[in-house]
Amino acid sequence: VQLQASGGGLVQAGGSLRLSCAASGITLSRYIMAWYRQAPGKQRELVASIENTGAVNYEDSVKSRFIISRDNAKRTADLQMNSLKPEDTAVYYCASKNRYTGSISWGQGTLVTVSS
Repeated sequence: VQLQASGGGLVQAGGSLRLSCAASGITLSRYIMAWYRQAPGKQRELVASIENTGAVNYEDSVKSRFIISRDNAKRTADLQMNSLKPEDTAVYYCASKNRYTGSISWGQGTLVTVSS
């Protein structure tokens, strides 16, 4: 499994960014896709996840601001981030979890910096 994350950058508070995760070497329908983030000095936390059924789960602080989506045909999982806040600043990681084996794979991180 190879995951390639992109789309991070510097944005002002209130702005938007879209992160994209491109997967290769897998049949995406077999995987739960997720985005995690890790801020300096903090533990990595789950931001959002999406099942193959489309069922989604969000961390409380991003509900109503972030939207996770997936396209199995394109093998992508995106995270649309709106109304960004300085506390959203972190390295964001794409992850996949095989629904059958439980195996988890990580992409490289992409840095999101939100200035106040």
